Amino acid sequence: MKRERFEHLVEEALEKIPKKFTKLFDNITVQVKDRAPQDVHKQTGISHHSLILGTYHGVPYKHRGPYYGNIPPDVITIYQKSIEDICISEEDVKNKIREVVLHEVGHYFGLKEKDLKDIERR
Repeated sequence: MKRERFEHLVEEALEKIPKKFTKLFDNITVQVKDRAPQDVHKQTGISHHSLILGTYHGVPYKHRGPYYGNIPPDVITIYQKSIEDICISEEDVKNKIREVVLHEVGHYFGLKEKDLKDIERR
């Protein structure tokens, strides 16, 4: 899939997040890259043989205090090639993007991996 199309699907996924959450977005950017680099695998403790579909790096919203500010933006990264590796159709890609975007936005709001897994099982 062309990068432009993939990025459009990421934008669509972000637009579908309810406004009560997106109005709380502050100092955050979303980017698309091909795959997670080795340093991300090391930081997360995830084997380099495993696919990382997305990452969040920053100060979670719930941990920001009155002195938060004047720092680089938080970053959500969605890894296009990794997502495409596990999907068989454009519809699968679209659904997986939505899932990964919501997962990483959950991290932005301070949810831990266990919390997100519990939510995803519901």
